[in-house]
Amino acid sequence: MTQPTDPSILSPLGKPTEYRATYAPELLYPIPRQLKRDELGIGSDTLPFIGEDLWNAYELSWLNKKGKPQVAVATFRVPADSTNLVESKSLKLYLNSFNQTNFTDVAAVEAALVNDLSAAAGAPVGVQIAVLTGQPPAAVGYPAGVLLDDQDIACDRYQPAPELLATVAGGEVEETLYSHLLKSNCLVTGQPDWAMVVIRYRGRPIDRAGLLRYIVSFREHNEFHEQCVERIFCDITRQCAPAALAVHARYTRRGGLDINPFRSSGEFSAPDNTREVRQ
Repeated sequence: MTQPTDPSILSPLGKPTEYRATYAPELLYPIPRQLKRDELGIGSDTLPFIGEDLWNAYELSWLNKKGKPQVAVATFRVPADSTNLVESKSLKLYLNSFNQTNFTDVAAVEAALVNDLSAAAGAPVGVQIAVLTGQPPAAVGYPAGVLLDDQDIACDRYQPAPELLATVAGGEVEETLYSHLLKSNCLVTGQPDWAMVVIRYRGRPIDRAGLLRYIVSFREHNEFHEQCVERIFCDITRQCAPAALAVHARYTRRGGLDINPFRSSGEFSAPDNTREVRQ
C-alpha cells in the first residue's frame, strides 16, 4: 500500500466518520515510520535502537457462533523496526468493525488481528487476547526510579529543546528517572496526549533539572507518540552520550486504546505491562 507523505490527506483522524460494525480490515491506516525518522537523521537501515510499541485495547468485542457478544482486552506488540506505525483512530475504527461480526472462537479473532495488523505494520505483530470471563489481572504502579517532578524549576520552552540536556560532573552511574509531565499533541488533530516518560541510562550523570525542562518542552509539540519517544531517545543520545539508554512512555488512553512505545540501545529490556495510574 502506498501512502501519501502528509498523513492527514487520507487519514480518518479529525474527519467525520461513519462507524462500521462488521469486519473491515481495510480501515487500518499505516504511516511510514521513515517520514519522521528522516527528520532525526535516522537511516532506514541503521536504527540506533531496538524496541516495540505496546498497545492496550480495552474495548474489543465480537459475536460468537450463536450471536452472543464476547468482550475482551487485548495487547498488540508492534516492533520498532516495522515499516509502518498504525494510526490510532484507524485502529479504533478497525476494532469497532468486529462488534457485529461472528467468529468461531478466540483463536479466530486473534488470527484475524495478527494477519491484519502485521500487514499494516509491515512486520509480524504480536497479539494477546484476554477474555473478561477469565478475570485478567491489571497491574497499576510506578517505576523503580527517581521522580523528577518535585524539582522547583522555571519552564519557558514549549517546543523540543535538546540544548537543555546536559551531563554533570561525576563518575558513571546507572539510574532510572521518570516524569508525569510529558505532554505532546496529535500531529493531525492537535488534541493533547498525556504520558509518563521513563528514562533509564548508564553513563555520566544527566542534569535532572535540564532533563525535566526538556521533557516539559514537548508541551506544544505536534507528533505521534512513537515519534516523540524516538526524538527523546535521539536527543539524549546526542546531547549526553550515555553508554546505554532506554526511553519508555506510557500514554493515557483515547478511544479505548493506549500506546506505550519503548526504545532501547540494547542493554535494557522492555518493562512489563504495568499501567501508569492515569491509564
